[in-house]
Amino acid sequence: MAKIHIKKNDTVIVLAGEDKGKTGKVLKVLREKERAIVEGVNMISKSQKPSAKNPQGGIVKQEAPIHISNLSLIDPKSGKATRISVKHDGKNVVRIAKKSGEEIK
Repeated sequence: MAKIHIKKNDTVIVLAGEDKGKTGKVLKVLREKERAIVEGVNMISKSQKPSAKNPQGGIVKQEAPIHISNLSLIDPKSGKATRISVKHDGKNVVRIAKKSGEEIK
């Protein structure tokens, strides 16, 4: 399994696929499948049966998982895609953007 460089609440940009160039916040990371769910990206239409929560039912738009190889973190300084490096400060691990050298929070 590859190392996952993306965490929940990171802002990412899509590098490949139908939604190439779109940005969004990571809602969930699926480590076993090496995929992430990004807000407003890779939208699908899903049929929903009526339930107590949704008595009307019908077609619901929702985000589908996208492979992490198609995502890149956004540099906090320039706003463009960047790779990351990992720096160890004692027990703390800090992610640093390769393009600007800024810490990614």
